[in-house]
This record gives sequence, structure tokens and C-alpha cells, in this order.
Amino acid sequence: MATPDFVLRLRERIGTDPLFLIGVAGVVRNAAGEVLLNRRADNGQWALISGILDPGEEPAAGLLREIHEETGVRARVDGLASVMLTPEVTYPNGDQAQYLDLCFVCTHVSGEARVNDDESTDVRWFPLDALPPMSPFVQQRLSRALEFTGRTWFDQG
Repeated sequence: MATPDFVLRLRERIGTDPLFLIGVAGVVRNAAGEVLLNRRADNGQWALISGILDPGEEPAAGLLREIHEETGVRARVDGLASVMLTPEVTYPNGDQAQYLDLCFVCTHVSGEARVNDDESTDVRWFPLDALPPMSPFVQQRLSRALEFTGRTWFDQG
């Protein structure tokens, strides 16, 4: 996975200490109602298309950039489905992070889904009744997006 330059600069100062970042994810659906997923190159798991926002980047614009960079698909953002914290993660190199995750509902506009960078080993459209195995966190975000009625889900706990 390509680590953004601003994260690399921060890591030079803080080492592997926990870093809090803003992430965006998209539940992109096509006209057939299928969901766009990628198999991540770093862990081999199927996931929503996602990424880290660059400093000063608007969340919806950042997500659309990530979707196109990773899959070749152009999409439209329709709404903000959920805002939540990811579980803390420790990467193989020891870096620790946690993300404020903004998950958006999106619609396919154009482009054929394909592996478009080194962050994925596979990119595909999946019917809702034939989804691949995914982590509980990815399943939770997907469920909240599929249930989206125009009101954003927040953990008020």
C-alpha cells in the first residue's frame, strides 16, 4: 500500500506511536444493485473502496479520487451513511493507527471496474446475495450504508 507522503513525514517524528487519521470509504452500487469491492493487497481481505484523506482534502472529493485511483470507476457521492471510529490497527512494520471513518453511499457513473493500482489484487462487482467473506467492521459499514435513509448513523454511546 502506498503510504501518503504526509504520513511518512509524521512517522519520521513519532515513529510507530499511534496516529489518528481520517479515512473515507464508499459503498458504490451499479445499476444492477451490485456492490464494488476490492481485495486488498496488504491483507488479502475483501473490503469497501477506501483511503486516507490528504491534508485539506474534502471528504467526498477524496473518496471519489480513491475510487477512481483504485478501480478505474467514476462514481457520484449520494450521502454520508456513517461516521465511526475504526478499531485500532498495528501494521506489520509496527506502525499504529486509528481512523475516523466516513462511509459514503455512492452510485456508479462510468468506467469498467478493474485493478487500477498496487493497492488491490482484485476488483469486482458483487450481488448482495453473493458477497465474499469480509471483516466484521467492513460488514458493519456495508450494512449501515445499505440501510441508509438519508440520516447519517453516529455512535452516540
